[in-house]
Amino acid sequence: MRMRIRILDIYILKEVFKTFIFGICAFSAVFIGSGTLFRIAQYVTEYGASLASVAKIFVLSLPGVVIWTFPMSMLLASLLTIGRLSGNSEITAMKSCGISFYRIAMPAIALGAVVSVFAIGFNEYVVPWSNEAYSNVLNYEIKGNLAPQSQEHIIIKEIREGTIQRLIYARQYEADTNTMYGISMQAFEEGNLSHVENAEYAKWQNNQWTMYSGIIYDVSKGETHHTMHFNSQVLPINQSPNEIIRSQKKPEEMSMKELKAQIEIMRAQYVNTSKLEAELYQRVTIPMASLIFTLVAIPLGMQPNRNSSSRGFVISIIIIFIYYSLMTMAGAIAQSGTVDPMLAVWLPNIIGLLAGCWLMHRAAR
Repeated sequence: MRMRIRILDIYILKEVFKTFIFGICAFSAVFIGSGTLFRIAQYVTEYGASLASVAKIFVLSLPGVVIWTFPMSMLLASLLTIGRLSGNSEITAMKSCGISFYRIAMPAIALGAVVSVFAIGFNEYVVPWSNEAYSNVLNYEIKGNLAPQSQEHIIIKEIREGTIQRLIYARQYEADTNTMYGISMQAFEEGNLSHVENAEYAKWQNNQWTMYSGIIYDVSKGETHHTMHFNSQVLPINQSPNEIIRSQKKPEEMSMKELKAQIEIMRAQYVNTSKLEAELYQRVTIPMASLIFTLVAIPLGMQPNRNSSSRGFVISIIIIFIYYSLMTMAGAIAQSGTVDPMLAVWLPNIIGLLAGCWLMHRAAR
């Protein structure tokens, strides 16, 4: 019996995996055809993008597209595979041999869990890198935006031998005047905060940054001991505006570690971090949807139906629409700050998990 069940596991796993790969290709083709290729056509007509740049843009856009297809593909794979097995009475035959519903469902659930874990890693190490490279190709090769652009929340770190020496934060950079506003510089000695310099603004002139209307705090053991006001003072960084702006990353270009660090810095400056927190939690919730969709799809696919393929496609589209509608609304609520971002972002997954557990329990009876 152990050998037969092991063979059965491999059989179900292969069937689900093959359909999963098909789903990734199918959904990716839809996204690429409806979005990526349209944007590439715009870049060619508006900016005269070269063939090499277009090829880079296409390849670098793929990870960002594929990560969204993992949950959809697991949903489709589980529905179609279990639906076909049920329609061909193979599920009935398995149950007649004494194999329980949960044992039949286990290979698909295990694959859903593996895909979720893989997607979290993919979303952490591959997608941010590809998004950053995509932006660089678009801005500097295709659009030719060599001049620095105005931007909010500038963060500059000076690290030596793995230890942070200076951390500089600016609320806003104005490209027209080469000026950063709301400056806060923290200096560290042996990893401990030694003093803080705050200034109303810093201006790039004579190849250096000069701060104006500021105050200096000496810090020891977390306590402020001395303060000194200044009218102007050189900001000790050697980066030009162009170098500073090019070193900044958008939220979608950061890893989860970088996002957490950015959130901590901005919180210290009393800046609303709801948008960044929503982005951080979605790095986990979206990949986890692969497992949740599997839990929902298996019991729905168990119903005997001769037209299991067409039925599976229709159910997949409905579930995908409902989930991503809830996810979009939850993301908007999280960014608004009216509800705790973690709770808001996880809500669609919690609803999906409860629905999946209820359907699994009902199908097992």
